[in-house]
Amino acid sequence: MPDFRYEDDLPRAARALVAGMDEVGRGPLAGPVCAAIVVLDRRKPAPAVDDSKALSAKAREELFAEICACAKAISFASASAREIDMINIRQATHLAMRRAVAGIALAPTHILVDGNDPPPGLPCAATAIIKGDAHSLSIAAASIVAKVLRDRMMTRLAVFHPEYEFDRHAGYATARHLAAIETHGPCRHHRMTFSPMRQAAFAF
Repeated sequence: MPDFRYEDDLPRAARALVAGMDEVGRGPLAGPVCAAIVVLDRRKPAPAVDDSKALSAKAREELFAEICACAKAISFASASAREIDMINIRQATHLAMRRAVAGIALAPTHILVDGNDPPPGLPCAATAIIKGDAHSLSIAAASIVAKVLRDRMMTRLAVFHPEYEFDRHAGYATARHLAAIETHGPCRHHRMTFSPMRQAAFAF
């Protein structure tokens, strides 16, 4: 289970306002890539969070409410499918992360980022932690916020594009999603630079 080891190992000055940051949505064929940044309040009981991918949707929703209740600050941002196609998924992920940092109400003194590639241009020092959502409570909290809010965005898109059933698969390349693309063609929320979307574009 994640804990505060990485937060507590930082230099004293950096520990003043540590944030965790994570992204979700790098792999889907449709929808935005999203990032969340969370500053937990260490004076309150920490939520029993885990890597968002290891939790059910119901458990994530319950933990999301707990995180919102015990966080000093939360910010969430995204980069659209069109932006992903324009600048590539890596750069779009970094863009979503920078947008999340820019939108947070409290300026972090240090950011713990899931993965091995923190975005350039952050306003403070950052540490990348591979599989950070399994080790750092701050990152694990951010992973849950990012996943819950992106899933809600995809559920909203499903209202306007019911033929793709985005609420069932969140834009990932499931058999049902691929069959819907074959039948209906892509919509403006599909990432046309992703395979097999490049082939789908030529078919319609």
